Amino acid sequence: MKKAFSIILLPVLVAATAASSFISGPFKLMILVLSALLFFVAVVKTDMALIILIFSMLFSPEFSLGGVSGRAVVVRFDDIFIFVIFFGWLAKMAINKELGLIRITFLNRPILAYIAVYAIATLIGLLMGPISLKEGVFYLLKYFEYFLLFFMVSNCLNDKEQAAFFIRLILFVGLAISIYACWQHLTGVERVSAPFEGEGGEANTLGGYLMMIILLSISLLLNTSGFKFKAFLYLIIFSAVPALLFTLSRSSWIAFAFGLLALIFLTTRGRVVLFVVFVATIVLSSVIFPAFVINRVTSTFESTNKYTVMNRHMSLDESAIARIESWHKAYRMIVKSPFIGHGASSAGPTVDNQYARILIEAGVLGLLAFIWMAMAILKNCFIYLNELKDDDFSRGFFAGFMAVFIALLVHSFGAASFILIRIMEPFWFLMALVVVLAENAPFIKSSAGS
Repeated sequence: MKKAFSIILLPVLVAATAASSFISGPFKLMILVLSALLFFVAVVKTDMALIILIFSMLFSPEFSLGGVSGRAVVVRFDDIFIFVIFFGWLAKMAINKELGLIRITFLNRPILAYIAVYAIATLIGLLMGPISLKEGVFYLLKYFEYFLLFFMVSNCLNDKEQAAFFIRLILFVGLAISIYACWQHLTGVERVSAPFEGEGGEANTLGGYLMMIILLSISLLLNTSGFKFKAFLYLIIFSAVPALLFTLSRSSWIAFAFGLLALIFLTTRGRVVLFVVFVATIVLSSVIFPAFVINRVTSTFESTNKYTVMNRHMSLDESAIARIESWHKAYRMIVKSPFIGHGASSAGPTVDNQYARILIEAGVLGLLAFIWMAMAILKNCFIYLNELKDDDFSRGFFAGFMAVFIALLVHSFGAASFILIRIMEPFWFLMALVVVLAENAPFIKSSAGS
């Protein structure tokens, strides 16, 4: 046991030391100490390490690595924590031989296919020269850390009570972030963002996160009868909706509307009420929404910037033009390597479109692997939702998660949503909880591993 424990501990300390060598100031010692402590917590009590990780998802500071440029490669404590907890989990597996390594799920094959395409594309990109070794490897690790989180959580948790606890904990963090965003707005911040986002922040990222929290809360609210839990969900919604508006993120607003529309079709309880609220909000939008929201929407087409779209001259603001340019860049680069792309990091930091980024970095094969993964999620969640009859909590969670996923697919047209750590960590944690809840419903166990 001691030998296995030491073998796993060694790469953790080496990795933490290597990471800290890039970091200046007091963060060096802090990362080493916290990594060592978190590793032992992960070995002794993995649940507690996951609780720490949930809080660090939105509350961890960020720092940049020397020589690696671009906002997409900003590192946070939780980037390191994921790997530390993962190694701690491996140590626990080595010590306790009875614990399984990887749970068989419907996502194993599409995830492995996606990873394989990206790895091959990056290797070719390194050999051909479009990307550097440091940036290529770093982006690759950053992209795949979320899948480590999914496999780790889906293997560590085993029953519905654990899953329900972590869902509530994620929502609690969402409430705290919503209150923080509202406080930011009251202090005069024009576009709110998550804590420790650095100068300027990432309002679009926070918008995508809040969109997830609101949709999940609404779905659970429609499918629960407990007074305390309902009051908790109402508090989240009434805090998170204004916070979402304060982000001034148009892509998040549009994605939320699509997610809400999807939820109307997916839920069986409260469907009529939800539909009436949805329609009334659209019809009365000019009256309901404050002036800054209306101005943000209309400013899209009231800019002095002229841009030609399909031979038509249009006035678009810089943000909208950047989204269109992402597709132009994708086209210019994909014709040079259509099937496998140019490797991780080749899209650069300016492509705020998930699909354009995948085409540039992993080509058509990468996009097909992503679509396979997306279809597997939608298909299996829909199966779970239809086969659950008496479990209101799980039904509400599955419906809400599907609405969240559909909203993220829409959000990805205005952001590289599936590589943003503030969005992807909670998303893949929730995805693992989908698997746990499904495997604890006896009548759909066969579907969970198909």
